[in-house]
Amino acid sequence: MEEATEMEVEQQPQMNRNLSKRFGLKNTIQTNFVDDYVFQIVSKDDWSLMGVSLSTNAVKLYSPVTGQFCGECKGHSNTINSISFAGPSTPHVLHSCSSDGTIRAWDTRTFQQVSCINAGCAREIFSFSFGGAADNLLAAGCQSQILFWDWRNKKQVACLEESHMEDVTQVHFVPDHQNKLISASVDGLICVFDTAGEIDDDDHLDSVINVGTSIGKVGFLGESYQKLWCLTHIETLSIWDWKDGNNETNFQNARSLASDSWNLDQVDYFVDCHCSGEGENLWVIGGTIAGTLGYFPVNYKGVGAIGSPDAVLGGGHTGVVRSVLSMSSVRSGPSHSQGIFGWTGGEDGRLCCWLSDDRSEINKSWISSALVIKSPRIHNKSRHRPY
Repeated sequence: MEEATEMEVEQQPQMNRNLSKRFGLKNTIQTNFVDDYVFQIVSKDDWSLMGVSLSTNAVKLYSPVTGQFCGECKGHSNTINSISFAGPSTPHVLHSCSSDGTIRAWDTRTFQQVSCINAGCAREIFSFSFGGAADNLLAAGCQSQILFWDWRNKKQVACLEESHMEDVTQVHFVPDHQNKLISASVDGLICVFDTAGEIDDDDHLDSVINVGTSIGKVGFLGESYQKLWCLTHIETLSIWDWKDGNNETNFQNARSLASDSWNLDQVDYFVDCHCSGEGENLWVIGGTIAGTLGYFPVNYKGVGAIGSPDAVLGGGHTGVVRSVLSMSSVRSGPSHSQGIFGWTGGEDGRLCCWLSDDRSEINKSWISSALVIKSPRIHNKSRHRPY
């Protein structure tokens, strides 16, 4: 790391409730000195390594505690759409999927590719997930299809091509229900599949939820992960029970509700949702074009409401934020975090590390003296992939 220089961060304007807290910026890392974006940030469960996918079609690895650069994984020839670390059985493996039609495995000790599954020429893969009743399945959203491989021998075992009509943006095996797969698509549908036995569209489609508009991200919450949150490409938020298909709350005006709950600039987009482990609490993370983030608590029971932010992250980014990695979302994080609240990355090519404790430097912003200030530009890339 270059020698750091100290720079004051503007004080947060008075918020609508006293619980709001502004978190300090520990440091920032410039991922490159060209016109690149940070797409996604993920961490190992033990908080020992952090993977960052970039618009340069590469994945860079860092220490999430010190920010030290560890290495780079190169090989994809098109946009990397999703990354994740493997489970405890293969602790040194990172997986990535791409619009080049491949899912690749990388050894994070050597930064070399160790395996590759190819879905075929000119077939974009937007999401993937490992699971199945025997923990042997790799599922992937490949354009409008859902493909399955036995990851142990890399043989394709099924292809679902009738459940969705447009690109499948998300596939997730349900935690604690590993034979259940959730898929979400640009066609506005969420499908629930049972992957036990021979997999096909007719016999293994359990239920369909019609969200009604193009779906960007989904995730699980609740003690038994029975609830599903859904963010769409037009910035709406809804909560569902995936077992019975019931809609618990639908925030069609989520952006305006979040914007009205603080005194800062309007919320222009949502980055993600954050859940409190296996609990019922949910926050939607909204951002401004200038790069300020808010963690807005979501009350999805009864009438439903989006409250004033419990946390505000400001002073780190100069553009749209694309990914947030919260320390509390990492299973073994808090004991290794050294007071770190989390990391964020965005279209300014920066990684920002945020402090969560009350040390004196919480009101300071530590910026590397080597940072390059980029000239304003018109973004030609869509903020969302694939749309």
